[in-house]
Parts: sequence; structure tokens; C-alpha cells
Amino acid sequence: MKGTVATLVFFAAGCAAGWADLIPESVVESDVTTWILYVLMFLVGIGIGSNPDLKKIIRAIDPRLLVLPLASIAGTLVLSACVSLLTGWGVSDGLAVGGGMGYYSLSSILISQYKEASLGAQLAAELGTIALLSNIFRELFTLVASPFLARRFGPFAPITSAGATAIDVCLPVILKSSGERMLPAAVISGIISDFSVPLLVPLFCSF
Repeated sequence: MKGTVATLVFFAAGCAAGWADLIPESVVESDVTTWILYVLMFLVGIGIGSNPDLKKIIRAIDPRLLVLPLASIAGTLVLSACVSLLTGWGVSDGLAVGGGMGYYSLSSILISQYKEASLGAQLAAELGTIALLSNIFRELFTLVASPFLARRFGPFAPITSAGATAIDVCLPVILKSSGERMLPAAVISGIISDFSVPLLVPLFCSF
């Protein structure tokens, strides 16, 4: 929760700095965001690869657990497409936002980068902001609603709600709500959701 609040604070500070023209244009128009994206991708790899229980969990995985993240991704994309029909954004834009799977930092940068050519810098930044906020709200919703989701819809519900954050931020509340036996399912779902983001978001941004 603290990490999410810190993200929102830094996001608001960035908006204020941009609004007040405190950032030199040479920085804004440079490749800084692209290099930040590369660093994020590197850190994703480190985070996944350094998990001491990863090999043990992968060896013990039940292949049927793969259905969970695939269903979560499919459901997210279907709902995102439906919601986009109610807005002024295209279906591909909604799919790009939903493709973030809760990974707000990476998805927002990817969308801002890839959509700039087709939408222009301003609209691409707006869509990136929508992606940031919607994926942050997804994480916050999971943190708050996991006990209810587990009781009402079963132990897998908080995992699908968490998306990519099932492996990190939301993992403690998932295990508390659904039980320690859900650890392999949460880790596998989180890893696959993590890997899907740099594939799905650029794919939908290309339309």
C-alpha cells in the first residue's frame, strides 16, 4: 500500500512539474523515458529471476494452473474492449490499457512511447495516464477487496484480480485471504501476467 501511495505522490509531483514547465524541453524530448523503460524491463527480469522459490515452484507446478493467468488476461482484455466502446477511445486503445495487467509503471511508459506516432504526444500521454491510474486502481482494489473476493468467488478470485501484482505487492493479502496453498498459483499467474505486458501492450498499440 505504501508503494502505491508513493507512486501516486510521485505521479502528482511529475504532473505539477510539467504543468509549471520546471523540466527543460531538452530532457522532455530526449530518449530518457526510453532508457527508463529498458531499466524497468531489466528490473522485472531481476525480480523474477531472483525469487529463491521460483525453481521449486516451477518444478512443482500443475499444468492446469496455467489456465488461471490465461483466463485472467482474456477476461481483462474482453472487459477493457467493452469499456472502450463507452468512451471516446478506440478498442485497441482500451486493449492496450487493459494489457497492462496491473503493471502500471511499465504499461504507462509503453503506451506513451508506442502511441505517440499515431495519436500525437498529448493524446499518447493522456492514454498513458489512463493506463497508470486504471492499473493502480486495480492493485488498490485487490488489496482492499481480496477477503471479500475470496469468500464470495473462491480462492482464485484475488489472484485473477491482482494480475501482474499477484507475485509481489498483492501476494501477502492474497495468501492471507485465500490461504498459503495458493502460493504456486499466485506466483505462476503473476509471472505470466508480467511477461504478457511487454508483449500485449505494444501489440495493441500497433493498431
